[in-house]
Amino acid sequence: MSIPEGLQYAKSHEWVRVEDGVATVGITEHAQEELGDVVFVELPEKGASFSAGDTFGTIESVKAVSDLYAPVGGEVVEVNDALNDTPESVNEDPYGEGWIIRMQVSEEGEDLLSAGEYEKFLEEEG
Repeated sequence: MSIPEGLQYAKSHEWVRVEDGVATVGITEHAQEELGDVVFVELPEKGASFSAGDTFGTIESVKAVSDLYAPVGGEVVEVNDALNDTPESVNEDPYGEGWIIRMQVSEEGEDLLSAGEYEKFLEEEG
């Protein structure tokens, strides 16, 4: 499993990429593997605000329903509506087409990990 460089990772297995103050958020390859086949993603409303660590939605697979946590704080400026029709994108391309939300960042995330730190965290957790 490759863990992309240039992203930051939460211990709750979300990834975040911040560009020009806008954070794109998704779940990691590890998370989607643990979940199994994703069948539904509950997305927040555009304009909703969350603090870092808040639950912003849920992801449902054939095995379980899991909360999604905001790795940074801010306002949701875009949701990946394509996931309503193709939730399996989260499994097929978790770092690309399977992104979940974009937020205007107002609060940096705490305890976010680099790719190397996340890899080490997974080894320790596993």
